[in-house]
Amino acid sequence: MPKPCLLLQLRPETAAADDEYDAILRMGGLVPADLVRVQMNLGFPDLLLDDYSAVIVGGGPSNVSNPDDRKYDYQRKFEPRLRELLNEIVARDFPYLGACYGLSILADVLGGQVSEERYGETAGATTIELTPQAGQDPLVAGLPQSFRAFVGHKEACQQVPPGAVLLADSADCPVQMVRVGEHVYATQFHPELDGKGLALRIETYRDAGYFDPEEADLLTELGHRESVPVPAEILRRFMNRYYLGR
Repeated sequence: MPKPCLLLQLRPETAAADDEYDAILRMGGLVPADLVRVQMNLGFPDLLLDDYSAVIVGGGPSNVSNPDDRKYDYQRKFEPRLRELLNEIVARDFPYLGACYGLSILADVLGGQVSEERYGETAGATTIELTPQAGQDPLVAGLPQSFRAFVGHKEACQQVPPGAVLLADSADCPVQMVRVGEHVYATQFHPELDGKGLALRIETYRDAGYFDPEEADLLTELGHRESVPVPAEILRRFMNRYYLGR
């Protein structure tokens, strides 16, 4: 049996955290035994990379670029240990998939600039464009050149992080997917999200400053109209390559 994958979560809201976990299982073609779940807001245990096949870091309300006095108490506790783990992941070129915050913390570890200055996106779908470098990448080669994906974030990479290869961009956010080395990936968009999951997050974070609360119902309706199969295919390909061995 292969070693399980490790999911590191940072959502203190139970419904949103549970839905993220369930969506990664479903979209990745996994069962619960395949995925070890650690909710970093509840604590960060001692972890050995050699116990796992791959590491996934999801999104949440934490922002890497916030000064310490604006960070959540639990974020100030888990973030230094997560940085240590990511330094090891990069050094070993260990299979990693970060989404949203998972991209921000990777970029920060690489010495990139992450801030709220530009490129934030409201909750909803945007059009992602693959770059020429994506043509030979095993996670995205052969996918449509343009596809829709769900986003929602305040901070963003202000440029491609040092040492990273840009695989996808968009009109409003130029860093949507990167690869570092051969096996370290991260996306600004959410590969695990569908319309139902987006609706839950819109309700959960209605007053968190991602969008005008009065637009929540409209954003939910627009999300249900979208078809976003390609991001889930990227997640499936990651699992197939690094865990399921297909």
